[in-house]
Amino acid sequence: MKNLLVMFNLVLLTVFLLATPGHISAGDKYQEMINCDLHAGPCTQSFSENTVTLEVTPRPIKALQNLSFKVTLTGKKLISPKAPYIDLGMPGMNMGPNRVQLKSAGSHSYEGRGVIVKCPSGRRTWQATVTIPDAGQTEFIFDVIY
Repeated sequence: MKNLLVMFNLVLLTVFLLATPGHISAGDKYQEMINCDLHAGPCTQSFSENTVTLEVTPRPIKALQNLSFKVTLTGKKLISPKAPYIDLGMPGMNMGPNRVQLKSAGSHSYEGRGVIVKCPSGRRTWQATVTIPDAGQTEFIFDVIY
């Protein structure tokens, strides 16, 4: 009877592992969303009539480290007196508010400081949503080192 129970448990475990491969490596699906390698340097996204370049230093980008964020805008002249800002989070997961306030740093450039926290799940794919008030927003999805 004991051997039958062990065999039954092994069959159930095998069926579970074969039936749910996506759940075994849940972080992999977010890796496919990455559109930016901030470890290599600045990334650029276009939307509407604007181009947004995001740079994060120091590199490589590590969690739980003070980081400098720089946003440079080109294209259509912005009419809003409000500075852009960055919301940091993870794709598909509500991480709570983590906003980087940016201040003017000269010709269409804005800078601010922030920290990327370490996710308890172990996922390393992060998202920086850059919002330009009254113009729109764009998303940079990248990997972070833990």
